[in-house]
Amino acid sequence: MAADNDLALGMVVEAVSKSKFWPRACIVVTEDDPRDGFDHVDGHRTVGLVVSPYTKRKAVDSTCYNQIGLVKTIELMLGLPPMTQLDLSATAMRGCFADRPDLTPYAAVKNKIPLGEMNKPAEQLEGGRRSTR
Repeated sequence: MAADNDLALGMVVEAVSKSKFWPRACIVVTEDDPRDGFDHVDGHRTVGLVVSPYTKRKAVDSTCYNQIGLVKTIELMLGLPPMTQLDLSATAMRGCFADRPDLTPYAAVKNKIPLGEMNKPAEQLEGGRRSTR
């Protein structure tokens, strides 16, 4: 299902980036459950994506943002005042954005493996056996 979601998101971004709304659009994506659990840095980390003509392309912003910073960023884009002192003092996601827009549309990456394909039975698999320890 993760592949279905990734493909669907790519299709949405492609459609918006080819629409009349693209010059003023911003799509913010985060997971409500990172699924993979703890990583080597912090168990609270998750993915945050910002897609817009003003997004810095081919860049990774490693600033430590949080959910409230994401809310603050949306408030700033919409010209809304802070709702609480938490979003007032949060770090806005300014590092994700460029000064000039790049209106080049996105192209969704099509899946290489059919999304309905299931794993083969164990006796039909090829390759060495990996230890699960």
